Amino acid sequence: MKRQQGKANYLFQAIIPNGNRECSIIKEYQYELKKIGLRLPEILLPHKGIDLTKWSVIACDQHASEKDYWEKVKAFVGDSPSTLHLIFPEFYLEDQDAGKRIARVHSFMRQYLAKNILRPQPPGLILVDRQTRYTESRKGLLFAVDLEKYSYRKEPGSLIQATEETILDRLPPRMKIRENAALEVPHVMLLINDPDRRVIEPVARHLDDLPELYNFKLMMGGGRLRGFRVDDRPLLSGIVKELTKLAGTGQTGNLLMAVGDGNHSLANAKAVWEKTKKHLPDRNNRQNHPARFALAEVINLYDENLRFEPIHRVLLNIECRQLISAVKSYYDCSIEYFENKTAMEQYLAKRKSEKNIQSIGFVQEGRYGTVTIKNPAVHPAVANFQPFLENFLTRRPQAKIEYIHEEEVVSALGTQAGNTGFYLPLPDKKNLFKTIASHGSLPKKSFSIGRAEEKRFYMECRKIL
Repeated sequence: MKRQQGKANYLFQAIIPNGNRECSIIKEYQYELKKIGLRLPEILLPHKGIDLTKWSVIACDQHASEKDYWEKVKAFVGDSPSTLHLIFPEFYLEDQDAGKRIARVHSFMRQYLAKNILRPQPPGLILVDRQTRYTESRKGLLFAVDLEKYSYRKEPGSLIQATEETILDRLPPRMKIRENAALEVPHVMLLINDPDRRVIEPVARHLDDLPELYNFKLMMGGGRLRGFRVDDRPLLSGIVKELTKLAGTGQTGNLLMAVGDGNHSLANAKAVWEKTKKHLPDRNNRQNHPARFALAEVINLYDENLRFEPIHRVLLNIECRQLISAVKSYYDCSIEYFENKTAMEQYLAKRKSEKNIQSIGFVQEGRYGTVTIKNPAVHPAVANFQPFLENFLTRRPQAKIEYIHEEEVVSALGTQAGNTGFYLPLPDKKNLFKTIASHGSLPKKSFSIGRAEEKRFYMECRKIL
């Protein structure tokens, strides 16, 4: 293996790979990876000398209601080369100048390629090491994903599946961004079900021997991001071998990877590819067209620093008595009330290990309680409870549902008149793949991978035209 030559803010040397070496590595591993919906990506990184803290910005779907956040990012970046100019933050999606903004994004992509702001990297993978204020190190491997092997439909059977429901109405405006785009920048994170830690962790143990590509502080409290080139044959061989084993276990059907974050981004890429391939009659073009693939970071579900958090629900502007009555009519369940939140939490903790029930805490106009559903038809609890909430809301157009990450916010909103907050339990990691393989994707907003600042920041690029 090659040892890195010292450490600095930005250490990679942009090299156009040697043709013979490139062909050798690609031929050696690409065929086996193809079987499991992956391939070695052709990655572009910003040229040496570019300020990477200004270059790298958070995923476009974060801080979607926070104008102040994106205005601060804009002021910080200024005219510097940045992925901010290559994306469409969802905060601005409803603005009247969407068409102009998309045209400007496409223009910047072409400029960055023409001016060599982006440089091609030798073949191989990138080991990504992310530090946040919550976690010391979260590691992943950057692959190109075959969109033919991915499904965002709520149905089991695909090699790569969405973990949560895809809102189809969200795709058309986002497709306009990817269509005719010269580049993609990824914020998708895919999960592999690797409890024995045989795919990513063996590579991470060789971190000091891998060439360091980048190492810098992220903006806006995002932590630190490091990247290492993985082109060592024994390491690549081990990655391919262990991924192939995971795909062939049969324990979760064909499911090898589940989308942990960025499902609508991946679904958008899939929808654009479905349109594109209709105009590619040549089979070889369909096999190798760059739009058929999408960059994604693959992370082990069992990484200790991959933080799963529940997403809670708050119903606003409702008749609270009607809600409890509707719960009783919809489920075979019992309702309990408590003096305070601590007593409610103690009750939930006691019942957590019991089989054939699902207990969900709630706060309603300042009063705490639990709903305990007997013999639930579906697991996890969020999959069983979300259909009831949607059914209840369809007949009450004045009501609204909010999806909340922080328990303290649920408590604060739930104390207000006409509101009820539900504390949803976190789906069990161990059963996640089995549930998706058997029943398809979970309801929207079933869980979150950490807080907003822990989401993926844009760094790497790939040509898709």
